[in-house]
Amino acid sequence: MAVGFIVRPFGGAFWGPLGDKVGRRVVLAATILIMSGCTFLVGVLPTYAAIGIAAPVLLLLLRVIQGFSTGGEYGGAATCIAEFAPTKRRGFFGSFLEFGTLSGYVLGQVVVLAVVATCTSAQLSAWGWRIPFLIALPLGLVGLYLRTRLEETPTFKLQERNGQRPDHAPLRETLFGNWKMILNLIGIVILLNVADYMLLTTMPSYFTQYLHVSDTESGLIIIGVELAQMALIAPLGALSDRIGRKPLLLASAIGFVVLSYPAIKLMQMGNIFTLILGFAIVAFLLLLILAVIGSTFPAMFPTRVRYGSFAIGYNISTSLFGGTTGVVVVALINATGDKDIPAYYLIAAGLIGLLPILLIPETARVPMSKISADRKQTALAAEPV
Repeated sequence: MAVGFIVRPFGGAFWGPLGDKVGRRVVLAATILIMSGCTFLVGVLPTYAAIGIAAPVLLLLLRVIQGFSTGGEYGGAATCIAEFAPTKRRGFFGSFLEFGTLSGYVLGQVVVLAVVATCTSAQLSAWGWRIPFLIALPLGLVGLYLRTRLEETPTFKLQERNGQRPDHAPLRETLFGNWKMILNLIGIVILLNVADYMLLTTMPSYFTQYLHVSDTESGLIIIGVELAQMALIAPLGALSDRIGRKPLLLASAIGFVVLSYPAIKLMQMGNIFTLILGFAIVAFLLLLILAVIGSTFPAMFPTRVRYGSFAIGYNISTSLFGGTTGVVVVALINATGDKDIPAYYLIAAGLIGLLPILLIPETARVPMSKISADRKQTALAAEPV
């Protein structure tokens, strides 16, 4: 539901600065508990037949709370990993942020395929649809257990020892002191989210509705490509430790501008092998971004406002351009009859992403504690190769 995306920037503006004040660990524990709890409650929600109008009202409320808590989740997880990772291996360890995301996509696809394969249509309508939501509770409890046993990050503790921790949630400082870099983040995340939501949420429907691929074939293709991405993401993250983050980001943006149209045309040829090849091209271009965002985005901001700046910029971009990708693309295809719309959308996103990628500093060998709001000072803090 769109309301979940609408409230995400507000969640980012609340949880992010709070994480800069009280620490990463506490906020991450709170967000995963709320997210998993709300997802589980959707799975046990009474039907309209049982409680009437209260059912959709409660569903809407749960989605609002879930979206609000999600606004603080991704930025906090990325910040934690980046601040714990050794400087010279931050790209490698940061890549596991999206390794976890891809694992979640694969698990979700597998659960859906398993439920559809084992339940009749009547069973799916009666209770089968609840199963994926119910799984959220045990997964959330495992995540909560792990997070409550984490120490606070070394960078945050160093800030505390130096007496530099904010006395209050620094929302004003975050917005007015770092707005240029937040805009750069928003521009890069436009490319990231358009490509991500296009690949993983829009393309399955595109395959079945416009290319006449069965649901099962579509699901298996998505799972296969995601597994390949999981195998390659850590090596690409490690590569960024050697050559820098910006070369991979630039290769991705330029690749989307140049290769999106040929990739979509390959998918349209009516052959399963060319379809997989075209999809794999887009997936690899996306992977070049996914491999480095966990090490790039947190390093765009100083420790004092890192969590908040990331959370606000990321969620504004996701809300406006990520969650709307599928709706806009399908509407444009239906209005124009042009099946190449996904290519045009990806090309536009690649062009938008190029400028902010060029503007951000290279932070591959810069310690997280040395990141400054000043680009030149950040560059000077880089350790020798």
